[in-house]
Amino acid sequence: MEPKRLYRSGRDKMFLGVCGGIGEYFNIDPTIIRVVWAVFGCTGAGIIAYFVAALIMPQNPND
Repeated sequence: MEPKRLYRSGRDKMFLGVCGGIGEYFNIDPTIIRVVWAVFGCTGAGIIAYFVAALIMPQNPND
């Protein structure tokens, strides 16, 4: 069995697909991830973390 991989979503994305990919990985609604990330983004660190995640996470090859 192949291990589960974390990818940016190509199907369920608003901006770069980070929240959609996290939602797919944990099998939860990406809207919940987006709301949590928006609250975290108000601190400033969330914005930086989003772009770092977008650079690190590869695009899903199946999308």
